[in-house]
Amino acid sequence: MRFGNVATSVSGCVLVALLGLWLVAVPAAGQEAEEPAARSGQPAAEVAAAPSAQAEAETPELPAQKRESGFIDLFKKGGQFMWPLLLLAIVALAVILERVLMFQRQQTNTRRLMAAVISDLKGSGVEKAKEACMNTRGPIAAILHAGLTKVERGPAAVEKAIENSGAIEMAFLQRGMPVLSTVANIAPLLGFLGTVSGMINAFEAIAAAEQVSAKVVASGISEALITTMSGLVIAIPAQIAFNYFVSRVDRFVIEMEESSVELLDTLTEMS
Repeated sequence: MRFGNVATSVSGCVLVALLGLWLVAVPAAGQEAEEPAARSGQPAAEVAAAPSAQAEAETPELPAQKRESGFIDLFKKGGQFMWPLLLLAIVALAVILERVLMFQRQQTNTRRLMAAVISDLKGSGVEKAKEACMNTRGPIAAILHAGLTKVERGPAAVEKAIENSGAIEMAFLQRGMPVLSTVANIAPLLGFLGTVSGMINAFEAIAAAEQVSAKVVASGISEALITTMSGLVIAIPAQIAFNYFVSRVDRFVIEMEESSVELLDTLTEMS
């Protein structure tokens, strides 16, 4: 009990002493803060803010860090096989854009063209029908014009002219398609080749390291996966575009055959 009373009295004295020191220190600090303000003729808040503003003005600006896009970062991590893959992507994109523009220019209203040609043949003659074909763009108008130029030589000559013109127009419609097919086939193979290269680098890093960790093989595995993904990303759109263009060419072939048969039937009836 005595020990507890002594401890209580000692702790009470310590608290009283600390309270007294605090009451003395606070007014002294306030006076010291007011004296510079009084000497400068400025409020205490402005004097306190002056050093911080000066420190901010003296702080040097750090140079802006250059940030790279995610595509460039992936390209660098993909290794040396990303360059041929990039070349294949550019070639595929150029062929796709050229073919899309070509098919849009060659699109023709076949029914309207055939109606105009047959009407001119029966009403105004061959020259008027040839003029209608010359004023219309597209492969169908070209083969009809080639057939009409041989009308005087008979139906056999007309049919032969249509076949020759059709072969030329088919070659024009299929231009660039082998390139697109080649890109669709080679891009995954280059991606897989990059995968093999990345795995080789990963195993070489394992062999050179004293302790195997995830960081040792991370770059090699990352290179392998990036090149595989890049090859597939290039090949899939190229294959889709190739199949679409093949279907467009087949549609043109069907329309050319129907138009040539209708022209030959009309010429046979007139003769």
